[in-house]
Amino acid sequence: MPSRRRRRTRLTLTSALIALGIAVIGYALHTTDLQPTEADAAPTATASVGASPVGEPTNTPTAASAPEPSRASSPADAARARTLLAALPVKGKAAATGYDRTADFGTAWLDVDRNGCDTRNDVLARDLTEITKRGPCTVTSGELVSPYTGGAIDFVRGNTTSTEVQIDHVVALENAWITGAQQLDQSERAALANDPENLFAVDQHSNAQKRSGDAATWLPADTAFRCTYVEHQITVKTEYRLWVVPAERDAMSRVLERC
Repeated sequence: MPSRRRRRTRLTLTSALIALGIAVIGYALHTTDLQPTEADAAPTATASVGASPVGEPTNTPTAASAPEPSRASSPADAARARTLLAALPVKGKAAATGYDRTADFGTAWLDVDRNGCDTRNDVLARDLTEITKRGPCTVTSGELVSPYTGGAIDFVRGNTTSTEVQIDHVVALENAWITGAQQLDQSERAALANDPENLFAVDQHSNAQKRSGDAATWLPADTAFRCTYVEHQITVKTEYRLWVVPAERDAMSRVLERC
């Protein structure tokens, strides 16, 4: 018959083994909880649930890719424009002979800033609100308040609807051609044609009505925007070393007097 000491030894050993087994099981459970789940793992290239197919519109508002241009002129803006206007050369118009929009200023629209998006979509993204896009660049819809009229337009991209919103060159390209752009090189003319300072998204009617007019022959119907419009024209003509004709200079001066 085993002695009491041997029984106590066996009981102690059994208790120790049971305790060790419980500890091992607990450790295993603990370390299993620490393993990363699929949600914690590095993201994969698969699309998330509910994502639109590649190339389809997201149909969600997208933030503008560039700051919206200032719509309101300040006294400082007008003062600067008057100073720049006084320094612009005043000459007659050069001959328009040989003017060719694509050959002289590049295809509409280029990606001169190399951000991966063409200039038209850059301007739409800047000037429209509540926009939706297809991919990173193509604006498919949005809302525009035309700076030239103050009227609202619901823009929807399509064969018959896209033209309702057009991109206007504040200094029209043909006007630039006959007031000094013939002396610029090709890269400078392409920069002028795609310069955000020289571009506004506007209503179709205003753009068609303006054509290649300067400030002496056409101004925005919204009189509150005329100061900003003329200030942009003067800035662009200064930046690209263009000149103004006498009637154009006088019209600009009259606008700035009221700013």
